[in-house]
Amino acid sequence: MTSTSPEARPTEPQTSEDSGAPQPAGQSPTLEDRALAVLDLARAGSFAEIHDLFVAGLRQMVDPGALRAAWEAELSEHGSVSSVGTPASEPFSGDTTAVKVPVTFERGAVTLAVYLTSAGQLTGLQLEPAVDGPPAAPWQPPGYADPGRFDEQEVTLGSGPLAVPGTLSLPHGDGPYPALVLLSGSGPNDRDGTILRSKPLKDLAWGLASRGIAVLRFDKVTYAHPHEVGQNRTFTVADEYLPDALAAIALLQAHPAIDATRVFVAGHSLGGTVAPRVAAAEPSVAGLIMLAGGTEPLPWAAVRQVRYIASLNPDTAALAQPGIDALTAQARRVDDPDLSPQTPDAELPFGVPAPYWLDLRGYDAVAVAAGLRQPLLLLQGGRDYQVTLADDLSRWRAGLDGRPGVTIRVYPADNHFFFPGDGPSSPAELVAAQHLDPDVVGDVCDWLTAAADPVP
Repeated sequence: MTSTSPEARPTEPQTSEDSGAPQPAGQSPTLEDRALAVLDLARAGSFAEIHDLFVAGLRQMVDPGALRAAWEAELSEHGSVSSVGTPASEPFSGDTTAVKVPVTFERGAVTLAVYLTSAGQLTGLQLEPAVDGPPAAPWQPPGYADPGRFDEQEVTLGSGPLAVPGTLSLPHGDGPYPALVLLSGSGPNDRDGTILRSKPLKDLAWGLASRGIAVLRFDKVTYAHPHEVGQNRTFTVADEYLPDALAAIALLQAHPAIDATRVFVAGHSLGGTVAPRVAAAEPSVAGLIMLAGGTEPLPWAAVRQVRYIASLNPDTAALAQPGIDALTAQARRVDDPDLSPQTPDAELPFGVPAPYWLDLRGYDAVAVAAGLRQPLLLLQGGRDYQVTLADDLSRWRAGLDGRPGVTIRVYPADNHFFFPGDGPSSPAELVAAQHLDPDVVGDVCDWLTAAADPVP
């Protein structure tokens, strides 16, 4: 959550009580009204209700517990909300409008950016520096990146209304270079894997391109086209990843500066889970890297994560129990043999339609990886509570035991995004700008450089 702490300015902002003026009878709420309503829900602690306001196709990617933790971190830094200013709207992308709400706290001010479709559904939330405050510092390259050693080119993957933009980081020289396609995790992620002030996938791309490895990263279709995805009730995990991943592989293999026989795929989180599926669909992939790739069924991983986040604050943990119980019941519904495309969305985790869960339920990442011929590199953070050593890496180890060409690395100090730290990991630790662990970049580079031939 981006935030700064400028002094609040006495510019006659509206109070929260004044911000929700009654609408004339029969008049629909404006997008500005809806943005203010989201803020009111956050102040009331109703994060499950905020979750339900998201476009259906994005709900499985939104964690109410993480929303709560981020908001409480803001309150801890700035104090309680003292006033709310007048919202301002600006076009964002396609059918989406960004509504910026000035929020003044006891010890500072921020802008709540609420991203809404024309129908008033949420596609994103972000706390940004106050408009009149100092801007957040721009992303700075990590020390292991040297922008003078590579160039970047904008590319487009696919065609038609769901085409997505991407960036190719290409080392200087004639090549041919090995290349890597990056797949980001669950959620409407941009090509950089942006998480608040940090950009771990951009860190990785720049670090590798500085060392002679080309990298292609791209905006997920759920980020580039949230409205279209939200309107498609039959949208699946395969739709979320495969078309653009396969297009990225094809683009690299056709590029004159790339060695077509050495195009690899790396995925983070859900992207790591899906990576074996990509290689199964395109056997020419030279190898796979799974960074914190999950293996526990996603609904149950969500239950575990919400329970963990609730446990970080024992004083309020009991308040999360009804939500945990409801999510548990929905996870059991996904496991139900009677689950069908007609199962009501309300019975399923995050209100996501059954086709998504049916597709995911029918995919066994470990079994698919075990049947591949390509070399595999699995990376795991020791402090990761989203994909864990006990619940996820253990399944990789068991399922790949005895398979040639498997390398596993664990980074004890790293969290889910491979940011080093101390103590239990929490959403609040993501507020500060951070960079991908340099050891991760070095290990990935070394493995790519020396990757073995496909195992027999």
